[in-house]
Parts: sequence; C-alpha cells; structure tokens
Amino acid sequence: MEVSSLDSATVTEALDGVHLAQVASGERASIQHFQIDPGAAVDPHDHHHEQVGWLASGTLVFNTDGEKLTVEAGDSYAIPGGEYHGVVNRGDEVAVGVEVFIPARPSPSWES
Repeated sequence: MEVSSLDSATVTEALDGVHLAQVASGERASIQHFQIDPGAAVDPHDHHHEQVGWLASGTLVFNTDGEKLTVEAGDSYAIPGGEYHGVVNRGDEVAVGVEVFIPARPSPSWES
C-alpha cells in the first residue's frame, strides 16, 4: 500500500487558473486533485478514461455533448470515456475537488 499527501504532490497550473495535482496512481485507476479559479475554463476535449469526480467547494458548469450541467459543492459526477466535455467556473469561489480516472493516467500530459 502507498499513502500520498496533497502536501507532497506537485501542483501544476495546467491551464490559466486550473491547478492540478496527480495525487496517487495505481494499476487500474488514478486520482487527481484540482482547483479551478473563478472565470477559468478547461476547453472541450475527450479521452478514453472514465472520469469520476466529487466537488468539495465552489460551482462548476460542465458542457457535455452540448448539454450544460451545473455541479455544486457536495455533488459527484461521472463522465464516460470518449464523451466530449469541458468545464468552466462561473462562480466567485475557487472550485476544489478530486477526480478518479479509469484506467489510470500515471503520467498526464499536463505534468510535462
């Protein structure tokens, strides 16, 4: 068993106002912590990983295949692999949460 701490993780500003940290990666799944500043966005994209998340604080608006869905603190969500999606923080508060990727993303492109 491995134990990881957010304090020891490398936080990367992957996009303007989007801060990501790969917290742990196993054989079949990986988990990342994120902070998305007010006004910041992740452009629509897709990937083969299933993406399951939980929002601890803030509010995010996801655009999935043309449908806008609001996720608020305490909500969880699941994005199937291959589904086109993006997200924006339209609120006044930093959005903070965690996401699990299946299969694992041991070396996400934003880490390079």
